[in-house]
Amino acid sequence: MQTQRTILWVIFTMSVLFLWDAWQRHQGHPSMFGGAAPTQTQQPAAPGATPPKADGSLPAPGPTAAVPGAPAAVPAAGAAAVPGAAAAPAGAPPPVRIANDVLALDVDPIGGEIQRAELLKFRDTDKPDAKTNVVLFDERQGSTYVAQSGLVGAAGSTLPNHRTPFTIEPGPRELAAGTDQLVLTMSAEQGGVKLVRRYVLKRGSYSVEMKTEVTNTGTEPIRPTLYMQLTRDGNSPYLSQGLASTFVTSGYYGPVVYTDKDKFQKVDFPTIEKGKQDHAKEAGDGWIGVIQHYFVAAWVPKAGTPRSFETAKIDTNLYTVRLREPMSEIAPNATATADATLYVGPQDQRVLAEVAPGLDLVVDYSWLTVIAKPLFQLMQFLHGIVQNWGWAIVLLTLVVKLAFFPLQAASYRSMAKMKKVGPKLQQLRERFGDDRVKMNQAMMELYKTEKINPLGGCLPIVVQIPVFLALYWVLFASVEMRDAPWIGWIKDLSAPDPYYILPLLMAVSMFAQTKLNPVPPDPLQAKMMMWMPLIFSVMFFFFPAGLVLYWLVNNLFSIAQQWVITRRIEGKPVFGRAPA
Repeated sequence: MQTQRTILWVIFTMSVLFLWDAWQRHQGHPSMFGGAAPTQTQQPAAPGATPPKADGSLPAPGPTAAVPGAPAAVPAAGAAAVPGAAAAPAGAPPPVRIANDVLALDVDPIGGEIQRAELLKFRDTDKPDAKTNVVLFDERQGSTYVAQSGLVGAAGSTLPNHRTPFTIEPGPRELAAGTDQLVLTMSAEQGGVKLVRRYVLKRGSYSVEMKTEVTNTGTEPIRPTLYMQLTRDGNSPYLSQGLASTFVTSGYYGPVVYTDKDKFQKVDFPTIEKGKQDHAKEAGDGWIGVIQHYFVAAWVPKAGTPRSFETAKIDTNLYTVRLREPMSEIAPNATATADATLYVGPQDQRVLAEVAPGLDLVVDYSWLTVIAKPLFQLMQFLHGIVQNWGWAIVLLTLVVKLAFFPLQAASYRSMAKMKKVGPKLQQLRERFGDDRVKMNQAMMELYKTEKINPLGGCLPIVVQIPVFLALYWVLFASVEMRDAPWIGWIKDLSAPDPYYILPLLMAVSMFAQTKLNPVPPDPLQAKMMMWMPLIFSVMFFFFPAGLVLYWLVNNLFSIAQQWVITRRIEGKPVFGRAPA
């Protein structure tokens, strides 16, 4: 009984702590469990941020400098600074928009930078009334998130980079009916090198193929390095989503680096800010990316090419994760090529695994991945049967409950026996009063006589905790839950119930479960048990509907199972029949 009391107190205390921690993070204070407070929105620094060095490495933060040979910076009124580059010259051509059926990109003729990426199949659930789509890349006042690429060469040379004006060839800008791909071709020449770049969009794909041709127009051999980088401010993508999202959406956002040897490595913005980043530097494989809840952007070079990885702070609240790929020596009038893929889209595990090895690891199941992945695959299978993620959650919950049926049955039998001897325990409490030693001895003797294991109701529950936590992460991290309806008023399983119906039903189910459990002999513990449904219902107001649905179904199934077992232990009829 003392063990049960301890477990209940731990659950109660942790619930209050998590709720308070969520409120603190919502107010911009550091989490009590470690980590920095959410980065507040800051204006990027003035145009002219520090460019890459001639050898392609990222410089340490310091005074801004210009790339030799780049056009003079003439700041446009109200325009946000381009990361690592001077502002576009006055009268510069506007971005070119290209789109397939799922992805629309705005490409800047200055440097060929992808400065906006709109996911056409994903509604912006933070702005339901505006009926807008999710925008992943974006460059505007107070916000920067872009994909850039270019060349660097020997010291003193300036090759076409993400600040060089490009000439964009005419052609279709949207994927036409009956065609499977769209190609945007652009070119620039600088420092005795001509760079031709092609962005290829294919139907139904969030992968942007980048094909690079480098021609040596000079008189001496060259050995350029192709760089690909994602530049982003450190602002939290969740700050505008309110306390509910702050409480639930506490997953990682920021740069990541992957190599086959060092595997998946997170390099968050606070670590880069302090200059303490530690990740793979050289490899013959791997990719870089920036992840946030449900979505990811990643540069993936062609397999089998050597590459290096860098992360750095390049300006105030502005960071870069960068990949460099040395090209082979190019003789005068010769041409070399390099291919890479830029993935900009949802964290769909099946698609990501096909794009690059390890890319599916951006779906963050924390330390429970070994359990969570099979559970997600099971949920996908069930979805294939019922074609609704809400009903798939219901079926998944029932499957898990059935798998643990023997353990839970043992737990409920133990609790039923405890409830049955409740009056005897109360008599012992009255007889021995404050003499804890004699009362515990009498209780142990009673348990032995009644053949009750006082830990029998706790241990089976403890064994199941890792599975329940893994299910939480599956439902929390799966992009399939985003904007997925269930029934009636539940239009988005990833968002809180708009009318709080599921949390209230959850509270009722918890109260019913409490009434089925044995009454604790300690009055304080008994009061705490009565308050638990209310505490948890408040917490579940902030949880996604899919998570609350899982716990509600789990509770209802547990209530039915516990009620049947308790009736049998007490010798009462079950469904009109006397117990066997």
